[in-house]
Amino acid sequence: MAQTTSNSRHALRALTEGAIMIAIAQALGYLKLYELPQGGAITLSMLPIFLFCARWGLGRGMLVSFAFSLLQLFLDGAYAWSWQSILGDYLLGFTVLGFAGLFHSRKLGFFWGAILGSALRFVCSYVTGATVWAEYMPDRFFGMTMTSPWIYSALYNGFYMVIDCVLVLIIGALLWKPLGKYFRGEDLPR
Repeated sequence: MAQTTSNSRHALRALTEGAIMIAIAQALGYLKLYELPQGGAITLSMLPIFLFCARWGLGRGMLVSFAFSLLQLFLDGAYAWSWQSILGDYLLGFTVLGFAGLFHSRKLGFFWGAILGSALRFVCSYVTGATVWAEYMPDRFFGMTMTSPWIYSALYNGFYMVIDCVLVLIIGALLWKPLGKYFRGEDLPR
């Protein structure tokens, strides 16, 4: 009976932390440092999701990331004009952040997870941008003539996602020494 109570508390703690991290991520998503004209913005919204994934692992990380993807779609999905965009830019694009949980319990798992999650999100938006959004490609972008939707999508999505990832890594590095044991989940009962 004591083991069941301990497991229930552990699950409740994961659920509670997940809800808090989703709420923080959503709030940070509204604090846009820069927003591109057809969606995509520089924010810190991925930071709490990556923190949760580093603490709790892949399974719970995927669940929290999927819940975050739904919030992003319903509360910020003004640019999702087609089912392909809904799927690629939102449902898949934010759910893949949960793969950061693959590095759970690793020495620098938060950092490797943040890089992997960011890269997978980029791939989803890159493919969607080059296929679904190709018709909106301008003649010039960043001072360059655009002839390929694949190059345009790489530049467009890479611009804000690389900056997002770098900001997450910098803030993670600043918080690592004082809060590293929480990133790694060392405070959680085993």
